[in-house]
Amino acid sequence: MASVFRSEEMSLMQLFLQVEAAYCCVAELGDLGLVQFRDLNANVNSFQRKFVNEVRRCESLERILRFLENEMEDVVEIVKLETYPETPLPREMIDMETVLEKLEAELLEANQNQQTLKQNFLELMELKHLLKKTQDFFEVRDLSSHRDRERMIPFERLLWRACRGNIYLRYTEMDTPLEDPVTVGTQVKKNVFIIFYQGEQLKQKIKKICDGFRATVYPCPESATERREMLDGVNTRIEDLNTVITQTESHRQRLLHEAAANMWSWEIKVKKIKAIYHILNCCNIDVTQQCVIAEIWFPVADAGRIKRALHQGMERSGSTITPILTTIHTRMAPPTFNRTNKFTAGFQNIVDAYGVGNYREMNPAPYTIITFPFLFAVMFGDCGHGAVMLGFALWMVINEESLLAQKSTNEIWNTFFSGRYLILLMGIFSMYTGFIYNDCFSKSFNIFGSSWHIIPMFKNNTWNKEVLLDNTVLQLDPAVPGVYSGNPYPFGIDPIWNIASNKLTFLNSYKMKMSVVIGIVHMIFGVILSLFNHIYFKKYINIILQFIPEMIFIICLFGYLVFMIIFKWCHFDVHSSQSAPSILIHFINMFLFNYSDASNAPLYLHQKEVQSFLVIFALIAVPWMLLIKPFILRANHQKAQRMVRDVGHARGFRVAKAKLRHQTSRSFNFGDTFVHQAIHTIEYCLGCISNTASYLRLWALSLAHAQLSEVLWTMVMHNGLNNSSWVGLIVVFIIFAAFAVLTVAILLVMEGLSAFLHALRLHWVEFQNKFYVGAGYKFSPFSFKHIIDGTAED
Repeated sequence: MASVFRSEEMSLMQLFLQVEAAYCCVAELGDLGLVQFRDLNANVNSFQRKFVNEVRRCESLERILRFLENEMEDVVEIVKLETYPETPLPREMIDMETVLEKLEAELLEANQNQQTLKQNFLELMELKHLLKKTQDFFEVRDLSSHRDRERMIPFERLLWRACRGNIYLRYTEMDTPLEDPVTVGTQVKKNVFIIFYQGEQLKQKIKKICDGFRATVYPCPESATERREMLDGVNTRIEDLNTVITQTESHRQRLLHEAAANMWSWEIKVKKIKAIYHILNCCNIDVTQQCVIAEIWFPVADAGRIKRALHQGMERSGSTITPILTTIHTRMAPPTFNRTNKFTAGFQNIVDAYGVGNYREMNPAPYTIITFPFLFAVMFGDCGHGAVMLGFALWMVINEESLLAQKSTNEIWNTFFSGRYLILLMGIFSMYTGFIYNDCFSKSFNIFGSSWHIIPMFKNNTWNKEVLLDNTVLQLDPAVPGVYSGNPYPFGIDPIWNIASNKLTFLNSYKMKMSVVIGIVHMIFGVILSLFNHIYFKKYINIILQFIPEMIFIICLFGYLVFMIIFKWCHFDVHSSQSAPSILIHFINMFLFNYSDASNAPLYLHQKEVQSFLVIFALIAVPWMLLIKPFILRANHQKAQRMVRDVGHARGFRVAKAKLRHQTSRSFNFGDTFVHQAIHTIEYCLGCISNTASYLRLWALSLAHAQLSEVLWTMVMHNGLNNSSWVGLIVVFIIFAAFAVLTVAILLVMEGLSAFLHALRLHWVEFQNKFYVGAGYKFSPFSFKHIIDGTAED
């Protein structure tokens, strides 16, 4: 369970592999996905590394595979297997190269032949249409041609001007469009035209203009007999070409289907091979060229699995030399690795988005699983909206396997889907807080019956018909027997507040105080978590000189504010609420040491003494945090230096001297230490004030959501339900559709996103800054699964 609350314990080891076994061992580690390789050749150009030629060969294979995939697009479906193929051996790469290069050559040849045949077919079809359209003119020479319809008018205008009107042009549209052989599948609409002219000079001009407009020119026989004979010959050639084109396309389709059966497997294998050689390029080769040396980070808990994977790689390669692992003692900060599953991954991503935690420091993610959706729900609390959100999340969770199989590339959808369990909890907590607020689409439930009753006001003759007519607003008097039952509503806000004119005043007061209580408890919990960091890292001086004064400061001031709020809630009931003092005035007077305000009665006996003691104790905590720690650190540093000098004069203590020098090797600057401590003290003391105020956003967002929900109901749905005619039966469906769209767009999406961002802020700043440094770097293991899925980090 320790790995849930802290990152995994990591180990840095040097790995020695025989050159012949290196490939297979790295492949096994890639399948395992628990090892991060350090780049030992960071200063070496990527083109000068050992296995650069193998990487280039893989890139060449990827180019061929992309070509094949483009050829198969919308034509042949690529077959995908349920499991990934095994990593091929280096010698299998040669066979794969041979197969793919041969397949590429055959496809290129088939494509070229097909394009040539289709070009011939196009020309014959054009000639066929030309011969059909040509009229029998005599004693005049002519040129016949084909031209795209879009440029026919400019072509005609240019011919007329260049030849000074000494030609006769006649054209007509072709009945059927023709396929362009270059851009496969594109239909081209053309015109057939014939030009009559006289003289060689006009012939040369006409040919140049036709070439400029890319018109296809054909000589047209003058006699009808020759045209019929030519047309018969063209028809025969078209039939032969059709047969050849069909056979060529059939051969091409056969090649694509054969490739499609192995296409997915080839892509996975090439990705694996390329990834392995990238890793080998990060390793060193010894001077004998017989040993590969790598440095790897891995979780200590998985050492056994890693050794078994290396042994399997050795056996697969046929090597007899066992891989050697030796521990490296280093002062480098290890990477941070927090194990997650599909449920906890979303919450861990929220934490890591702000900053990856330092190695082995407390991980906020387990607590965020509860606190994040809860704080979101405090701002978003509504049973109806929470139920809609819960339904959406349940749909994603139930159908997650089929949705994952689709592998959508839509970034917005992927963001929602990856946070499906977060949305699920947000929906559940929103329904819970909705019941607390007794709010469902701005309306209240009356499940247990209100604790307030109106009838006793009439029985007591306090209210009567004249009072009802003369007053628009009436107030219930709890002093009248039977008006208040004596017990509050069993769960949540009493539904009678939904019709009260001072509803907003009451809810504002309640939610504001509740936000302060939740915020201060959340911050105190963050300070308590810092204690576990100090204990784990054995920084006991921080416990006495940082944690204890921090707790004293926040509890004496803000913890006492929470006490006053809860005490007032519990001590004053409906009968004594009019005499309840103001907490705000008491809290301000606490810092001013002003207790002479007769209009604001004390909450309890000896309040003056208690508050004076708490303020003085909180003030003592400030210099406690600020001054003592820098001086103690300086004294410890001076003591260590004296010990280095004393030990240096004695013989036989070289090891102790070296250790002491290592401990004091880092330079100590008293000025920097004091300034750093002063910044921390000021930031903490002012932060307690500003962070407490920041938690009031819980009240503000909750108020905004409730008001928007009420406005939407009043302005839209209420109008549809008020119409009692037969037309209203139809109108209510239209009104409900508009109400549903506006609810989803405004209250669920916009307000939900706003509450989500504010909950992020409260966790990242107000909560995590009490104990979380977040200056580490993430563990990025070499994993085939991440590489193939495209989730591997650079």
